[in-house]
Amino acid sequence: MAASTSTSAEASETTVAGKLTTRGRRLRAIVTVVGAVVLLWGTFWGTDDDFPFGPFKMYSHANSPDGFVSSNRLEAVDGSGRRLKLTDSATGLRRSEIEGQIPGFLDDPELLGAVADAYAARHPDAPPLARIEIIRRRYQLEDHEPTGDVAETVVVSWDAEPDGAG
Repeated sequence: MAASTSTSAEASETTVAGKLTTRGRRLRAIVTVVGAVVLLWGTFWGTDDDFPFGPFKMYSHANSPDGFVSSNRLEAVDGSGRRLKLTDSATGLRRSEIEGQIPGFLDDPELLGAVADAYAARHPDAPPLARIEIIRRRYQLEDHEPTGDVAETVVVSWDAEPDGAG
């Protein structure tokens, strides 16, 4: 029966269960420092696109206790004249995705036609959408409480082609 022997290099990497080797401690320290540097960079210079290493700005600030709170929603008018609230399940698009694209919709309202296409794909038997609106509702706060004053504005709208082609 041969005896097991190890060199001194192998012995330095061998540890008792639950203990890290020198190499393991160094690796963890490097990963920690790199993670901290990336997190600090994201905190000071990052954008929402860098999440989780950048700020998620929609939650990084508070509204003024005597200011306004805004909320956006999608509404549509179908070919029969019925007004619909376009929810996430109606289009497959989350409200946050729509809100993130508002600058693009303002530049080119025709982009809202893609929302009509998404709705049509989920509701093939429904009348086509003739109009889509992004509506912003602003609530007035006073001492952190809603005052009841609410203002709604159509931020951007899209009208389908008269033949329904979008």
